Amino acid sequence: MPNKKLTDVEKLAIVQEIEGGHIGINAAVRKFGFSKSTLMKWRNRYRLYGMEGLAIRTCNRSYSAELKLQAVMDYFRGELSQYQIIDKYKISSRTQLADWIKKYNGHSSLRAYNGGKTAMTKGRSTTWQERLDIVLHCLANGQDYSQAADQFKVSYQQVYGWVKKYEAGGPEALRDGRGRKKAPEELTEADQQKLAMRKLEYEVERLRAENVFLKKLQEFQRGRR
Repeated sequence: MPNKKLTDVEKLAIVQEIEGGHIGINAAVRKFGFSKSTLMKWRNRYRLYGMEGLAIRTCNRSYSAELKLQAVMDYFRGELSQYQIIDKYKISSRTQLADWIKKYNGHSSLRAYNGGKTAMTKGRSTTWQERLDIVLHCLANGQDYSQAADQFKVSYQQVYGWVKKYEAGGPEALRDGRGRKKAPEELTEADQQKLAMRKLEYEVERLRAENVFLKKLQEFQRGRR
């Protein structure tokens, strides 16, 4: 493969030849001497960022810690391909995504390049009551997993898993899995009352938040008249 570094204009000429259908990727590999992964990276950057994506960079593009974590979670859920994730979050390359996945698996911090907030990648031990509180809070706030993880100092993956368990099996599904789950009727009356009260509290919180949003929306609409 050539050692020569192309200018962004030279890269653009190659990409436009591919994008225009004048030459395929494999034929471009043979013609220009660059690897298939390199040509696909240029093409994807051009699609995402235009001419800017082909410019030679002297510093890393900035990504928030939350974006990194959401991209990694999409990868683990397996619903999107790596290229779809790259397109969704406008990530510069698969190498960049792979680095975040490696850090997550190694429980390293996913920190924004500018030194901003760090996303927790390693969970912590919790009680059943804590898990229930976190799930109800998350559901009351539009299933914002990142916000719940940040507020309760647990990992995004933990919150996501607990919510899915709760939706599938109710409160008892959040207990440590060592055998059968208790049926709802096995909860004591006091436990049932506490659970009902917490659900009510979070529902009130959700409705209050919606009310504040609607008031702001009405004020905004009046201001545009």
